[in-house]
Amino acid sequence: MELLRLGPPGAETPALRAAGKTYDLSPVAGDIDPDFFAAGGIGKARDAHREGRLRELSGAADLRVGVPVARPGAVLCIGQNYAAHAAESGSEPPREPILFFKHPSCLVGAYDDVVLPPGSVQADWEAELVVVIGRQADRLASPADAPAVIAGYTIGNDVSERAWQLGKDGGQWSQGKCFPTFGPLGPSVAIGPVDPTGLGIRSRINGEARQDSVTKDMIFAVDHLVWYLSQAMTLRPGDLVFTGTPEGVALSGRFPYLRAGDVIEIEIDGLGRQRQRVTAG
Repeated sequence: MELLRLGPPGAETPALRAAGKTYDLSPVAGDIDPDFFAAGGIGKARDAHREGRLRELSGAADLRVGVPVARPGAVLCIGQNYAAHAAESGSEPPREPILFFKHPSCLVGAYDDVVLPPGSVQADWEAELVVVIGRQADRLASPADAPAVIAGYTIGNDVSERAWQLGKDGGQWSQGKCFPTFGPLGPSVAIGPVDPTGLGIRSRINGEARQDSVTKDMIFAVDHLVWYLSQAMTLRPGDLVFTGTPEGVALSGRFPYLRAGDVIEIEIDGLGRQRQRVTAG
C-alpha cells in the first residue's frame, strides 16, 4: 500500500494506491500531512479501503505526482552514512551520525524540475532512503523501539550545491541544501511491510549509472538513526529523515556536476523511481 498526493502544486488530492489501483482518500483525509499521521490516518485509510468506502481516483495516471507528505515540520538529514561515500568525500567514517537540516520549502514532487540557483557550478545529486515518522518519539529506550514510530518509507534526492555547502567559512551544509526544488521526494510513501536494511539504491544521470548500492551498507541503520535523533529532539508525526547517500556523486571528482538539461533518475527497490530534469534558475 502507498500514500500519494496527486494534482497541481497546492491543490493535490490525497490518494491511496493498492493492488494496482489508485483511490481518492478525500473522504477520510483532508491531506497527507502531520495531522493525518498524528490522527491515525494510516489506519483509517486502510479501514476505508478494506470496507470498500473509497472510490477510484479518475484520471490518476495523468495527474502530477506531488510531494507525498505535505508541510512536514522537520526535514532531518544524515551525512556520510555510507563508508564509501565518506571516503569519496575525503572523510573518515563518522563515529556517530552527522545531522544537518533541509528546509521543508525545498521539497518538490518526484518528477518536478530541479532548478539550479543563479551561478550554480557544483550542484550534486544524492539518492537517499527517507523515513517518514508516524508517531511522536522522545528519547526512545533503544533502537528496537524505532519501528513503532515509523509510518513508512519513500525516496529522496538530497540535491546539494557544494560551493555553498563546503566552500564557505566553517562549512554551511544546510545552506547548500535548501535552495527551492533541492528536495525531490516520492513518488509515494510505502506503508506496507518494508525491510529498510536490504534495499537496492541507484541513481543515473542522463541514463548513465552513478550510484549503485544497498541500504545494508549504511554505517548507522534506520532504527539506530531514529533512536539517536529522539535522544536530542522530539520527533513528530510527518517529520522526514533522509538517511544518507552511497558513493557515486559528483563530489567524488569522477563525474561532472549537474548542468541545465541533465536528467536525474533515482530508484530504490520496492519504492519506485524518481525522474527530474535540471533547469537553470
